[in-house]
Amino acid sequence: MPDLFYLNSPFTVKSLSIKNRVVMPPMCQYQATDGMPNGWHFTHYVSRAVGGVGLIIVEMTNIAPNGRISPNCLGLWNDKQRDKFKSIVDAVHAQNAKIAIQIGHAGRKALGTDDVVAPTAIKYDGSNEAGDRWQYQMPRELSKDEIAELIQKYKESVQRAVEAGFDAIELHAAHGYLIHQFSSPKSNRRTDEYGQDRFLFGEQVIKAAKSVMPADMPLIVRISAQEYGEQGYDVEYGCQMAKRFASAGADILHVSGGGDGHLSASHTPLFHAGYQVYLARAVKQATQLPVIAVGMLEDHYLADFVLSSGDADLVAIGRGLLRDPYWVLHTPPSASLSPFIPTPYERAFD
Repeated sequence: MPDLFYLNSPFTVKSLSIKNRVVMPPMCQYQATDGMPNGWHFTHYVSRAVGGVGLIIVEMTNIAPNGRISPNCLGLWNDKQRDKFKSIVDAVHAQNAKIAIQIGHAGRKALGTDDVVAPTAIKYDGSNEAGDRWQYQMPRELSKDEIAELIQKYKESVQRAVEAGFDAIELHAAHGYLIHQFSSPKSNRRTDEYGQDRFLFGEQVIKAAKSVMPADMPLIVRISAQEYGEQGYDVEYGCQMAKRFASAGADILHVSGGGDGHLSASHTPLFHAGYQVYLARAVKQATQLPVIAVGMLEDHYLADFVLSSGDADLVAIGRGLLRDPYWVLHTPPSASLSPFIPTPYERAFD
């Protein structure tokens, strides 16, 4: 069998040096109370560090109580939450892995709150990914003063993440959440500057985040490079957004798609292994920034091919890592695998 060189090779951007090209992407666990991480989150993330993942990105962590996907989602709107994250960060670092955190706000996709906000008062029409207990509500349109307050809350949450010791910050600008809602013509029909320039809100959040991050800490921005619903924007529009966010200060782009509502057969790619890699390729070519590719990449050889072809710099293994925390260690026999095996487990790989 060929050596999986690309998958197991190191990667560096700014101060972030990762031992391999495997990323655990943010995946909501719906296990928090009052936004606080707990024992489940500790075990969930640290076990993937033991399993050899190079970069772990903590699930979407919210800037305000009414910005959560569900009432059981994580938050970073107070210092108690910050302090609870530190033990997870320290334990991941002890396993020679790096850890980032995704900061976001659900906007009109928030569930379990009476105060649902959005760029424009348009109800989300997609399926409820957090379960049937809550229903999507008609949001109210944010005032310009409230938009300024939200940008400040993003900034404060990023500051807390830096203080907790995370190695990188990711902003969630994809999957139909607040920054994506501002960026999308479907969900942003404002007539002020935030409607005339739909990328302005995302740009301002990025600049606010960068203002409290160390200069050598990379900022990752996750985008939906194409919408999959009826009348959704195409990849050309997604690349325009990517270039704007790159100019604002993004250092890495985490490239996904969809999240804008019910899927349209004419606008959704066929679901197969690697089905979203074309989006990563397009964004990488448009911006010349490092990109993370996503979308059913849990076959080791496919993931290695995506990297070796130059379509992406890192690969996100989502459901594959939910099924197998030791996905990296179960890479087919490879001479470059040994550095990722914890010393207590070495005898199992002789």
